[in-house]
Amino acid sequence: MSRIGNNPVAIPEGVTVDIKENNITVKGKLGELTQDFDTVTIKVEDGNILVRRAGDSKEDKSKHGLYRSLMENMIEGVSNGWTKQLELVGVGYRASCQGQKLDMALGFSHNIVLNVAPEVKVETISEKGKNPVIKLTSHDKQLVGQVAAKIRGFRRPEPYKGKGIKFVGEILRRKAGKSA
Repeated sequence: MSRIGNNPVAIPEGVTVDIKENNITVKGKLGELTQDFDTVTIKVEDGNILVRRAGDSKEDKSKHGLYRSLMENMIEGVSNGWTKQLELVGVGYRASCQGQKLDMALGFSHNIVLNVAPEVKVETISEKGKNPVIKLTSHDKQLVGQVAAKIRGFRRPEPYKGKGIKFVGEILRRKAGKSA
């Protein structure tokens, strides 16, 4: 029995949900998201989305909670949005953005220029005495996570000094250096 899948998803004010066959569309003040689904039935009752599975097979049970979580993330995204912040830790590490182009200096012989998807808003914050921060904002949680993972993949934090690109608030597992 899926405990997550049985919980209803509340629909806040200003969000509309449209269900057609095997497709759900959620519209809100920040944008519009669509998701295909199968092996479950989705109904809107009393301002809540209810997800019910067709049977008790392993596939049905596994997708029951999945689709309920996806619906909740879609509603949260179109009403409030999702934000990820990445911190550049290292001497000379810098980031700047011009529109949707993110230009990063990460200690390589050349700068890395990344064209970010138009649905994601990019902002760089540079304060004197603090590490530069890249702030990603969008209504699509999956897209924000994917862009953040791509940026982090350019220079992962290393375990000795902690240099690299890390999420704000991420705790790194550090190693002791060489013993004398």
